[in-house]
Amino acid sequence: MFSKITLIIGLMLLSTGAIYAQDKPELEIGGALRFNYNLSSWKDGQKKRGGDFGYDVFRVNAKAKYKGIKLNAEYRLYSEGFGGGMLKQGWVAYDFDPKNEIQVGLTQVPFGITTYNSHNWFFSMNYYIGLEDDHDMGIKFTHTDKKWNYALAFFKNAEEQRFGSNSDVSDARYSYDVASIDIDGDGILDFRNKEVNQVNGQLNYVIGNDSISHTIGGSGQFGGLYNLDTEEMGSHYAAALHYQLKYKRFGVKAQVTKYKKTTKGPAGESKQVVAMTAYGAPYLTAAAGQTYTLGVQYTLPVNWGPVSSLQFYNDYGYLEKVNSDFADSIMNVTGVLVTAGNVYTYFDAAAGKNQPWLGPQWTNGLADGATDANWEVRFNMNIGYYF
Repeated sequence: MFSKITLIIGLMLLSTGAIYAQDKPELEIGGALRFNYNLSSWKDGQKKRGGDFGYDVFRVNAKAKYKGIKLNAEYRLYSEGFGGGMLKQGWVAYDFDPKNEIQVGLTQVPFGITTYNSHNWFFSMNYYIGLEDDHDMGIKFTHTDKKWNYALAFFKNAEEQRFGSNSDVSDARYSYDVASIDIDGDGILDFRNKEVNQVNGQLNYVIGNDSISHTIGGSGQFGGLYNLDTEEMGSHYAAALHYQLKYKRFGVKAQVTKYKKTTKGPAGESKQVVAMTAYGAPYLTAAAGQTYTLGVQYTLPVNWGPVSSLQFYNDYGYLEKVNSDFADSIMNVTGVLVTAGNVYTYFDAAAGKNQPWLGPQWTNGLADGATDANWEVRFNMNIGYYF
């Protein structure tokens, strides 16, 4: 498969009629410094001291372009407890013309609504099962036009940082991927799977104009899940239908997603759950389910000193698990994004049930969950200076 894709790319390069190049190299450096405050209903100690305020992330962005070849990279430095340093994205690209581009490297997976299927700082439910703003290692072709937009991609694997014959997936990553976890605390990793040889397709059709537009689309992906213990190949797939509305200052994002992960682990290891990881800490998720997400936003221009706009939003997400013995997961985030020059501040009231980041059910929240789980709330303020 990989050799066929390479051949197709080579033919496309040879058939290109025009090369878009500039005489001098271009380089753009940017980044951000962010701080975070949060107060969580399920953390008694935090409530007694009135929440916690601390360092979130420092990131550096680099963009370069020379003779038709482009570079786009973003490196993030989180605290050690959240995974430390990690490459969010990093790819080189070639523009065949203004509408067609090919990217190679750690690039965003073309699935669902991109770049984000949400408006808030927490993203949507899809992010936590690896189906929103995911970045993997591979090659992607994109076509962008006024009406039809599509992308085709092949990903050899997720971010690979260990190149041994039997190496587990590193927990230091930005986007969630299938991985391993020490479920019983004996120092030996369990549920040891890796994503390999994944293909993706995404198609969007745009109706409307600058005043009002509707974007209707569909996405699909299929790939392998290699088990490090049995050395056998399982599989995974996901499919989604999505819709976006943009009307003046108002916007809507809606998506329905179905996914399934079939593993070939050792005898006695549950096939109903898989381990996923990001930010230095793995957890379990249901191996099959459907998600339903709906987000709305309204942007209000203001003139309050440095404050130029307020974007109000509400994002809802529901994970319906195929296993009827599992408790479903829910999250809802209501908030406002305040823009003041180069400073962007998210004020979020995030509520959830069986959501690892919004309650005490970390390891099993997105897996079997708890049938008697209560609604938990996290008030979160993220302040970032972007340069």
